[in-house]
Amino acid sequence: MSPEPSDRELVERVQAGDKQAFDVLVLRYQHRLLKLIGRYVREPQEASDVAQEAFIKAYRAIPRFRGESSFYTWLYRIGVNTAKNHLVAQGRRPPDADIDAQDAERYDLDSTLRHQDTPEAEAYRDEVERTVVDAIAELPEELRTAVTLRELEGMSYQEIAEVMDCPVGTVRSRIFRAREAIDRRLRTLTGDTS
Repeated sequence: MSPEPSDRELVERVQAGDKQAFDVLVLRYQHRLLKLIGRYVREPQEASDVAQEAFIKAYRAIPRFRGESSFYTWLYRIGVNTAKNHLVAQGRRPPDADIDAQDAERYDLDSTLRHQDTPEAEAYRDEVERTVVDAIAELPEELRTAVTLRELEGMSYQEIAEVMDCPVGTVRSRIFRAREAIDRRLRTLTGDTS
């Protein structure tokens, strides 16, 4: 069995006229792209349509893809822009970043969150989730984007720098400031004023 072709190999094949190679890229990234777009466009069918539109735009633009970033970073930019443009065309504003309770646990708040299923613990988890979501929503856009790409998308600092078109040091600073702001909000929730 031969190893799976890399994104770069598939892109080169598409650029050489192999349409099936693009199908492989679509299969490889359709779930990630749909999940990403779902953060902007909540209705599943609508999000699916926007994801399809993003793939069409990527297919049309792939002859100009030079490989200066990873294929997914490039596709991610197309997906975000397509989702934002779709919402603007609908007269809607992109929603604030979404986060679930498992992501809230990344902020190393309280180990009891992970192991108790009491109604009190569940209510506390919900409150933590709301606090984190609200804290992210209140961040300036560049901080919100950086921390969302890092914590929810799992992108590297280098990939974020490419997406945001800024130096890696700026990305690190933005993520640090965003995490500090989120941490401050969580400390007020837990009563820790230190």
